[in-house]
Amino acid sequence: MPLDHGLLELMREDLADAPGISEKRMFGGVCFLLDGNMVCGVSGTGLMFRVGKSAHAEALAQAGVREMTFTGRAMGGFVEVAPEDAEDAPRARLVALALAHARGLPPKGAKG
Repeated sequence: MPLDHGLLELMREDLADAPGISEKRMFGGVCFLLDGNMVCGVSGTGLMFRVGKSAHAEALAQAGVREMTFTGRAMGGFVEVAPEDAEDAPRARLVALALAHARGLPPKGAKG
């Protein structure tokens, strides 16, 4: 499934004011990183958020949010949202959870 460029632009807008954000092609889409740690991403199937294990249940409690699977396995601390469920307020809550998780991680150095 091709990358949803409309969702990509929404995520760029959502993260525009967050210092330290960069973009990287990962998981067949585009991921947003904070100081080298994944925050969220956009793929052909929708949005993914790295909320961390401590906020996983809170994220899953939101309508339209489901556990993220990759190569058939659930990824703890990651959730995903289908494009039709990517409304502004729920997406903003997931972005906040993902940013809080990434801010709690040590910055990753550049690979040499």
